[in-house]
Amino acid sequence: MIDLPQLPPPQVVEALDYEAIYAAKLSRFQALYPQYTAVLESDMVVKLLELSAYDELMGRARINDAATASMLAYARGDDLDHRAADFGVSRLLVQRGDPDAEPPTDDVWEDDERLRYRTQMAPEGLAVAGPRGAYRYHALSASAEVEDVEIETPEPGRVRVWLLARDGVAGPALLGAVEAALNAENVRPLCDTVEVAAAQPRPYAIVASIVYQPGGEAVSGGLAGARKRLAEVQAKRRKIGGSMPRSAISAALHVAGVDRVNIVSPAEDVMCQVGQYPDCASVEVTPP
Repeated sequence: MIDLPQLPPPQVVEALDYEAIYAAKLSRFQALYPQYTAVLESDMVVKLLELSAYDELMGRARINDAATASMLAYARGDDLDHRAADFGVSRLLVQRGDPDAEPPTDDVWEDDERLRYRTQMAPEGLAVAGPRGAYRYHALSASAEVEDVEIETPEPGRVRVWLLARDGVAGPALLGAVEAALNAENVRPLCDTVEVAAAQPRPYAIVASIVYQPGGEAVSGGLAGARKRLAEVQAKRRKIGGSMPRSAISAALHVAGVDRVNIVSPAEDVMCQVGQYPDCASVEVTPP
């Protein structure tokens, strides 16, 4: 599957440069009226050219936004819903809101990145659930509570679908919903026996200390910034069969302004088997 963030910037998106637009307008005006030389900030012609340049800049920005809104890699919100609809995919409801609650709660819907990923996977679903990608697509589409899916074939004709829920270990209700979706007549091939199982956590803890360069704490964002970067790495690597190598922890902590990092835990790379996912139980980042 194409890694959308790795695609080059689309050529249709134009770099915006107010000064270049203004200079072009001024040059054109002077070509039409060579006698005009009073290029002063207070001059009415300059003010009109500045206004015109700003309006053109906003127009070009709107064209850029409209162009990217039609691209799967960049579309967001309602624009992404329309792009997904081209593939027969709709945003899933995560949790129904309660208007009678105090305070009232709104519906919670599938986030953009998950919908974008399912839209990319949609062509796999056209092959029913024979290929791995098809099983993955149908499992993700069964419920917005499914965070990750991994497919295992222990023996010919037998398919095991591992699930990771948004809140960790998948419960019976989620397992049942996905199993029902995968065993639908228009999804499961007749020759396959499908079983759905909950991936189990491979717990680990992060304990590390950071030594900053002079003034480096402000440059790096300090301990709060370090914890935020670690949380991003944890979320990215929270996949079935995933890992948390010490090098990834070091990379998250050793940024500009940091002199050195000492990782106490984990003592070695955290590696998961199929049916497991790396689960960080705690994070402790301190000065030495």
